[in-house]
Amino acid sequence: MKLLSFIVNGRASFGAVKDDGVVDLGARMAPCSTLRQLLESGRVAEAAELVASTAPDHPLDAISFAPVIPDPGKIICVGLNYRDHVAETGRTVTEKPALFVRFPCSQVGHLQPIVKPGVSDDFDYEGELALVIGKQGRHIPASRALEHIAGYACYNEGSVRDWQRHTSQFLSGKTFAESGSFGPWLVTADEIPDPSKLTLQTRLNGAVVQDTTTDLLITGIPELMAYISTICPLVPGDVIVTGTPGGVGAKRTPPLWMRPGDTVEVEISGIGILRNKVIAEAA
Repeated sequence: MKLLSFIVNGRASFGAVKDDGVVDLGARMAPCSTLRQLLESGRVAEAAELVASTAPDHPLDAISFAPVIPDPGKIICVGLNYRDHVAETGRTVTEKPALFVRFPCSQVGHLQPIVKPGVSDDFDYEGELALVIGKQGRHIPASRALEHIAGYACYNEGSVRDWQRHTSQFLSGKTFAESGSFGPWLVTADEIPDPSKLTLQTRLNGAVVQDTTTDLLITGIPELMAYISTICPLVPGDVIVTGTPGGVGAKRTPPLWMRPGDTVEVEISGIGILRNKVIAEAA
């Protein structure tokens, strides 16, 4: 099942993709009004049964896509988690995952514009696999980690490189308003039993700039969840963004930055294509 958050006729809702339309679960599954609330309620199986027996309420082209989870409690990002990206940065592989956070205001949905900040021209793409937590857990063993995942989505972790380099901490370059994107939808975990067997490709104006397979993650998804859940509880709707492969614009000669008017796409097998235009920040 493909679950998504969207806006239609000025109303925020969530639903499931069916054929060329959307079943509006937000209008049908009170009191759940958001996808995060659906995950918290444990009613995903009920939603699947409803979708199977219900005609779409809206055509896909009538909705505006929102970030898959517009209101996550946590967005935890993993840096330097592919060896080719570590190599191109000139760093060494760390013993433990490098973690930082983004804030919800830093992300937009599929087909919504991402914003190049006015204070920088060093605006870089980072195609990544994101996972969404579906079941609460603390000190989750790696052997049980996949049981806690609701599903998977594409993420473009737009990075403002000069601000990222202001200090050794990444946050200042990683969470500019509307600089990243999350979508187009969440594919439920039953359709992706092994997230290490996916292909990921990022394209800028149609040209392939990143191309990898998720089995090349340095710290795999089960181990990431075990590590992160030792630090803090993971709860339904939390998002983990698992890292970007080599090929980022900052490490090309000359650097390849995202510019207003560009189109950037992140495609992951079994999930779909996250597509966004780049616009300049309003003066």
